[in-house]
Amino acid sequence: MMLSRARRRLAATLPRYAFPRPSVVARRYATNDNKPPAPLPDDVRPTPYLNDSFASHTMFTVDFFRRFLKYTAVGLLAVTVTSWTAFEGAHLWVENVALAAETDEDAKRWEWDLEADKWSGSPNGGTDPALGFSGRHAVRSAWMVLYWGTGSATNAIVASKAYTGRHGEGPTLAPIDATLEYAQEFLRIALEVAEQAKTKGRLHPMTITALLARRADVVSRMGTRNALDEARSEYERVWSNLSGQGVQAARIALKLGDLNRRLGDTEDALAWWARSIQLAAGKPGVAAPNTTPAIPETVPSSPLAQRTLVSALVSLSAFYATTGQLRQAQAAEESALNLLRSIPSPQSFDEASPGQALHSLYILHRSSILSIHLAEVLYALRTKPATSVDWLTRAAESSERVALALTGLPPTHPDAPGSEIPHPPASETPLTENYAKSKSMSGPAKNLLRDARRTAAEAWNLIGVLTEGGKSADAPAKALECYERALGWAGVGRDKAGGIGQPGEGTLESDWQTFWANYVRAREVVRNQEQK
Repeated sequence: MMLSRARRRLAATLPRYAFPRPSVVARRYATNDNKPPAPLPDDVRPTPYLNDSFASHTMFTVDFFRRFLKYTAVGLLAVTVTSWTAFEGAHLWVENVALAAETDEDAKRWEWDLEADKWSGSPNGGTDPALGFSGRHAVRSAWMVLYWGTGSATNAIVASKAYTGRHGEGPTLAPIDATLEYAQEFLRIALEVAEQAKTKGRLHPMTITALLARRADVVSRMGTRNALDEARSEYERVWSNLSGQGVQAARIALKLGDLNRRLGDTEDALAWWARSIQLAAGKPGVAAPNTTPAIPETVPSSPLAQRTLVSALVSLSAFYATTGQLRQAQAAEESALNLLRSIPSPQSFDEASPGQALHSLYILHRSSILSIHLAEVLYALRTKPATSVDWLTRAAESSERVALALTGLPPTHPDAPGSEIPHPPASETPLTENYAKSKSMSGPAKNLLRDARRTAAEAWNLIGVLTEGGKSADAPAKALECYERALGWAGVGRDKAGGIGQPGEGTLESDWQTFWANYVRAREVVRNQEQK
């Protein structure tokens, strides 16, 4: 009864309009025919209903790294090929250009090719083919290190493995130039290869001798006592290989004499200098250990023998002068200067060939060194200072002539044409092209120019010292001019007015400090005189 009432009550509250119900239309997806579906072609594969994003990202990563590794391998291959080509190209240049035999007939005529550094026993230049790949590369690497450097800003290393010595000393802690250390190590490797190749009979007979001489020269430039002792041992092996005959043996004897002098073995030094002088003069070098070196009366005809003889006389003169044997020094220096005057020289260096001019300049410079030695010895023997000044003036003028001829500069500077002591050229002036581009003469000419500048500076400084001690009123002014001249040759060329100069190439710091102190002292004296 209650349900009937609720039904009537609900009907009265509903709206009269009602939305129509959507009609459902039945759809049939089946085809009207009963044929089966056509099969897919062979080259068509059904795709998955859902896209696999994880698989696509994985394939992209794998493809990226595949391409990265491929391009990296190609880049590394290109860099390796380029580096190897540059490396071998540098070695080929050293083999065929730097170590090539001398072709200048003028240099051969004056035997500058015989004085050049030898890196193999063959006269054809290059390296010995019997050394093989590693040995030849070691020799070329030693040349590169010496002439091109190590490519590093570090100029010194702590220890060297170059020392074996007569007493078996090992490496010592000492500051050694890195170029010298690497060069001697490469040469040591080349010598080991050469010793192995010698047993097979394929090595040139003079290859080991040449490599020993090169390594001895490098080790001697290290300067330490162990290095000098090692260099002496190497040179003694070279001497034995040369059988003590010829001009090359005279040069080795000269080097052995200088090394023994530096090591304090004076008796051995005199014996080796005596052998060098005898061999250079064309006599057998069989001097006894206690034989006093005798200066020959005539000069040899060979240009290389003349230069070797003059160098040995300079070493002998310095030994006598520095050991207090003043009378022996005076006799040796006067005899040596008389002997050098007999060597013919060209009337003009400009008219002579480059080889002849360099030979004459070498003799002239060595005579200037002997003149300085003689001036110092005479002053020590209490002779008149004027005599020493005369010898020093000759030495200064000769050294200046050598330096000016090598650089091609006029004797009078255009900035000071009226000066009795003309202003010197800048110490940085390079060699002329005739010498700078020569294979055999560039090295000796460069060393000669450096030595000539140092000799000229030393001579003018000593002249200033002797002049400053005079009693004349203008002595300080003349001394100041000499000191200025010395500074000009020592390296003040680039110094600005009023500034403190710097030593040039080849000038020792101690020498520069001495020149500068003398100049400042004389300048103050002259200023005080002018104020009065």
